[in-house]
Amino acid sequence: METRFRLMPVRLTAALTVTIGMLLGGCASTATNPRAPETVASPDYNYIIGPLDNVELIVWRNPELSRSVPVRPDGRITVPLVEDLPAMGKNSTQLARDIEKALAKYIRDPIVTVIVTGFIGPYSEQIRVVGEAAKPQALPYKQKMTLLDVMIAVGGITDFAAGNKAVLVRYEKDKRKQYSVRLNDLIKRGDVTANVDVLPGDILIIPQSWF
Repeated sequence: METRFRLMPVRLTAALTVTIGMLLGGCASTATNPRAPETVASPDYNYIIGPLDNVELIVWRNPELSRSVPVRPDGRITVPLVEDLPAMGKNSTQLARDIEKALAKYIRDPIVTVIVTGFIGPYSEQIRVVGEAAKPQALPYKQKMTLLDVMIAVGGITDFAAGNKAVLVRYEKDKRKQYSVRLNDLIKRGDVTANVDVLPGDILIIPQSWF
């Protein structure tokens, strides 16, 4: 009886290991995921300001009000004469118009220019790379960014990666879609046909090879 109870945790651990492996293998399987489209039709992209970005404010004929300020983690900025102005989710032009409206209470016909000098972007716009990347991380999206650009930024894949079983998760019209991508072919074999466009908010999942 004592021996049987001692063996149970070992058997349970082995069973859990097999179950987790099957689940991960199922998520990474390319059998049910269509290939990612090589190009993605999208309008001209406008950079969206996010927390921890830096923005430079230039107020024409008012140098004492011009300065560089960080976007706080709550997505707001504080500038002279204006406190807690929302900046997250806006482009530089929209933020400049909002600042002009706020300053109009104190300055006649203010003209403001906003220049973004630090690029992180809101979380919803970032490209996330998880799993067997050399340096898993979140990247700010750039116009016409491709899968190859992403892999260069994260340093490629590890020796244990199942690159051709990687999955690109994308939300299209609030619907979650999964596409298969061929990272081994792209990185190790130089097959440029495996390169595809990425979009803001994409998630690249690189599973571990079990063989």
